[in-house]
Amino acid sequence: MKIGIISDTHGLLRPQVFDALQGVEHVLHAGDVGDPDILVELAALAPVTAVWGNVDGMQIRARVPEVARLELGGVRIAIMHGMQLGSPTPQKAAAAHPDAGLVVFGHSHRPIIQQVGPTLAVNPGSAGPRRFKDPVTVAVAEIENGRVQARLIDLIPRKP
Repeated sequence: MKIGIISDTHGLLRPQVFDALQGVEHVLHAGDVGDPDILVELAALAPVTAVWGNVDGMQIRARVPEVARLELGGVRIAIMHGMQLGSPTPQKAAAAHPDAGLVVFGHSHRPIIQQVGPTLAVNPGSAGPRRFKDPVTVAVAEIENGRVQARLIDLIPRKP
């Protein structure tokens, strides 16, 4: 099963997202959506599970939970924005959801994929407006036989 992972769109859904997430069977959005229409547009790709982030207003908060849990491809997944952890790290995210095989978070705008014990922690980075020199990225996870792997995809090529 192929899963698209996105976060921190902050009201901007870049056209490159549709190429990067082509063929996914589910989309996970880790908050700071910015505009509810983004969730509608992402649903054109696949079903969407989203959470709200610290800058999301009532339009988003009324539609999605603060934390979401689901099972896809036989793997338990937890999604949160990450503000709950202060400065989120893979270790903090995995510790907050020890029963999850995949934990997805955002907030820091810094992409990282790290195995923490039995949990794969994924921060897809920010797909919205560029912040400082942070990259503009999403992630794709693949679940096969109960195992999860993920990779980052640059939406805007990084400068050397």
